[in-house]
Amino acid sequence: MPQQVAVITGAGAGIGRATARTLARAGCDIALIGRNRDRLSDAAAELQALNVRTHIACADVSDAAALDTAAEEIENALGPITIWVNCAGAGVRGQLAEITPDEIRRATEVTYLGTVNGTRSALLRMRRRSYGTIVNLVALAGLRPPPLQSIENGARAAIRTFSESLRPELLHDGDRIHIALVHLPSINTPHFSWTRNHTGKRLKPMGPVYEPEIAAEAICRAAFGKYRDIWVGTSGVKSWVISTFLPGLSDRWLSKGGYAKQMEKVAVEGNEPDDLFGTVAGAYAAHGRFDMITRKGVPPLLTSRHAQVGTAIAAAGFALMLAVRCRRRG
Repeated sequence: MPQQVAVITGAGAGIGRATARTLARAGCDIALIGRNRDRLSDAAAELQALNVRTHIACADVSDAAALDTAAEEIENALGPITIWVNCAGAGVRGQLAEITPDEIRRATEVTYLGTVNGTRSALLRMRRRSYGTIVNLVALAGLRPPPLQSIENGARAAIRTFSESLRPELLHDGDRIHIALVHLPSINTPHFSWTRNHTGKRLKPMGPVYEPEIAAEAICRAAFGKYRDIWVGTSGVKSWVISTFLPGLSDRWLSKGGYAKQMEKVAVEGNEPDDLFGTVAGAYAAHGRFDMITRKGVPPLLTSRHAQVGTAIAAAGFALMLAVRCRRRG
């Protein structure tokens, strides 16, 4: 396509807002979808200096009809959609017994069904031209799912398997539409300030924390590099080893350390506002309040091509080891 038109859901703050800036710098015209019009307008104003066209569409991603309407508005305003990034999500933290059925349903609708609805809206338009890229976000591969996040972890796992099931459908129909998955560690966004919280303590990220611009860079590479998967950071390696070979030990550690590492010592005072059923007032940008503890270096971005090479090397090494053993026995 002569002009790239990128749609970002959840574009008013956090990873979505950082992704809008990154794709705009890459020369894309940007469509911003979210629930808070003021926040979307503020994000669009940041892009004016980059000389790209922008369009704002207020929509709740859990509403498939509203998302389809927004997609049609975007194509009428900017042209054919070529990139669609599903960044929208809503969370609820706490032990499952303390979370209400309505909260479970809403968090799943926004995070999982929001991604499904966004992917479907993108496909319906991209198939007119048999061209485009859809980027979905999942938790870092290899990480043992921590406690207190069962609803969000379930939604992100569902997004991964949904995306993987969709790929052969597109191959079967011969569409040149690419589905990319970006596997993310903890990212410093306002998400921790407006998640529905049943823990009684202020939330904080667990494990190595990176700035949203790192996630946005990975998303940009996934969009233009046609990668199947991109993994950000290396913290998943240790967790993968433990969860694979010592699962019982991992569960016992998470039952203790997994709680303390997600909560600050400061107690929550009263009912703090959250974005589960509505938007939070205030000017939120891409970053959260954890700039002081984020990793300042650029982490490695492991792509699916790197993983294929690593698997081939590991397989060759294993075959060589077996050959040496067989020769010794012979």
